[in-house]
Amino acid sequence: MANITAKDVADLRAKTGCGMMDCKKALVKAEGNFDEAVKILREMGLASAAKKADRIAAEGVVAILTEGNTAAMIEVNSETDFVAKNQSFRDFVNDILKTIIANKPADVAALLACKYLDTDVTVEAELKNKISIIGENMNIRRFVIVDGVLSTYIHGGGTAGVIVTFDADDAAAANPGFAEVAYNVALQAAAMNCQYAVRADVPASVIEGEKEILKAQIANDPKSANKPAAIIEKMIDGRINKYYETNCLEDQAYVKDDSVSVGKYLENESKNLGGSVKVKAFYRYEKGEGLEKRDDNFVAEIESMMKK
Repeated sequence: MANITAKDVADLRAKTGCGMMDCKKALVKAEGNFDEAVKILREMGLASAAKKADRIAAEGVVAILTEGNTAAMIEVNSETDFVAKNQSFRDFVNDILKTIIANKPADVAALLACKYLDTDVTVEAELKNKISIIGENMNIRRFVIVDGVLSTYIHGGGTAGVIVTFDADDAAAANPGFAEVAYNVALQAAAMNCQYAVRADVPASVIEGEKEILKAQIANDPKSANKPAAIIEKMIDGRINKYYETNCLEDQAYVKDDSVSVGKYLENESKNLGGSVKVKAFYRYEKGEGLEKRDDNFVAEIESMMKK
């Protein structure tokens, strides 16, 4: 048996982009012959999937699956929106969510190593299989698992997703009206794209940074620079409150009635529910957020392919 070193495996992975275990198995089967191992990976369809790995995948879908008091949200990217709308692709994403809830992996790397549903293949192997079949690069970008009293919302068929958790007592959570109230808050979190759930979540360093910026702005404003220190302090406090109202879900103006904040809306609805409901945390994914987007013309690409 050939002596397969870690460097051999790393070199093969660098060349093909395939998983470490797949590279090791290929080298063992090829008895250490590098070119033969590449051929084996290609025959397995893995190297062909890896070739697509450098292609931009910023489309895709955000999806959520809820089972009992547990919800999982995932973003899976594809190269085109056409594939993202394909039912086979969406079924695959939903099956990954089932795998996540069943196994509760710590991160994407751990998820890729999990067995896909009740099969003997890993999620990584099934992903590469889908890439080979569909012909586009696909990527499991991120996921989150949330437990507790919660509500979810998916916008635009998967362009964005939100999970909101609540501090709710038994009386409120058991009330049939709770689902609608919680859903309204999830919709708010999706629509307004806030940064924090409540004021306590905002790091002190962020507030101090905002205050420094405000002090500089006031100092550079001839109309405000010479005002008494006490007045300037009140101006800064007022603007910090505006920061909270913009960036904290609980402090935002409620989208369905902007005369009250989300926190006040929940306070009012708590009375109707016969208990207490407050925002605890939220998780928001937007498809392709922060990713480089394709700038080519997909229709033109298809037309060029038809001519070949």
